Amino acid sequence: MQGVEVGIEEVLLCRERRVDIQNEMIKKYNTPLISFTMNIPGPIKTNGQIKKAFNIGKNLILENLKENNIVVLEIKELDESTGNELFISVDSTADKVKNITVNIEESSQLGRLFDVDVIDVNFEKLSRKSFRKCLICEEQAQECGRSRKHSIEELQNKVEEILEKELLQNNKK
Repeated sequence: MQGVEVGIEEVLLCRERRVDIQNEMIKKYNTPLISFTMNIPGPIKTNGQIKKAFNIGKNLILENLKENNIVVLEIKELDESTGNELFISVDSTADKVKNITVNIEESSQLGRLFDVDVIDVNFEKLSRKSFRKCLICEEQAQECGRSRKHSIEELQNKVEEILEKELLQNNKK
């Protein structure tokens, strides 16, 4: 996979900053927040293809919010070597927003690379009702990750395969 490699320290600092932004936006509006990143295994977190996929995800989220008459109060977007991030404060219930975001994640192969968290006003991340499937073997993703069932190289190859196929299909639309 092509791109700039990032170390664990950068990823951890990025997570801390993400939580700070999430908390700040929830406090500001006292409404749920959508936090969108990409699920990209390994030290390369972004490149041209990943950014295109991220933008497709961002547009899907915004279109679905509009279709469901959910008011967007604020949008913040980061474009860093640790990956693209999107934060959206919404005027809705967290449960309604979570249902929408899970549908987006499960709507396509590309959606499987999306990591869309919904955080409620109590700063709790809503859990999905069904487990995420592993990109490679369809088992529970958390179990495969914990046991390191698949190599980073295997996972990166699968991510590249999904990106190439899905971005090609999106270009035809």
